[in-house]
Amino acid sequence: MGCCDHESGTCQGIAASRDQRRVLWLVLFINLVIFGGEFGVGFLAHSSAVQGDSLDSLGDALVYGLSLLVVGGSTRARAGAAAIKGMLQLAFAVAVLVAVAYRYMQGVPPVTPIMAAAAAGALVLNAVCLALLTRYRDADLNMRSVWLCSRNDVIGNAGVLVVASVISLTGWWWLDLVFGGLLAVLFIRTGTQVMRAALPELRGTQSRGAVR
Repeated sequence: MGCCDHESGTCQGIAASRDQRRVLWLVLFINLVIFGGEFGVGFLAHSSAVQGDSLDSLGDALVYGLSLLVVGGSTRARAGAAAIKGMLQLAFAVAVLVAVAYRYMQGVPPVTPIMAAAAAGALVLNAVCLALLTRYRDADLNMRSVWLCSRNDVIGNAGVLVVASVISLTGWWWLDLVFGGLLAVLFIRTGTQVMRAALPELRGTQSRGAVR
């Protein structure tokens, strides 16, 4: 332990970075599993909401991989990673909107039992990810942006479950398209907030507000 500086907290910093890396590897793997399952199920169920949610999980896996590269790095490096995450959120918002437009032109209603099963499974796994990341959400902007991605996943999964239930009861299949659009709005909001918080740090100035 001679490499540690107890007065400056170097030991604690190294331990915290290792813990963060372990958690990030675990949630990265979980999100790849979710993406593979939901994307295939979303295609079979004709659901833009489920496919949009699966793309978000793929985006999260990329985000976690990027976060692994900058854990314990400089403030500027972590802010740069956060800015890229913000751009990824905006890119996936566009992808979801394209999927919604495609489903609208097709006019094929989603298969709600498959849709609900996929959302329920993803909700359980994403809740595990959120629980693992919550203790690190205030560590820095890098981990905060990761936690926000996980929070969005839980919101999305719960919403898909509600939408599937309502569609099965009412037959209003267009709610799937509406919810897909709302997911895109959530991604845009999160992406914009993360980039707004990251840019001042990249410029070497203080951020005006916390990302929520």
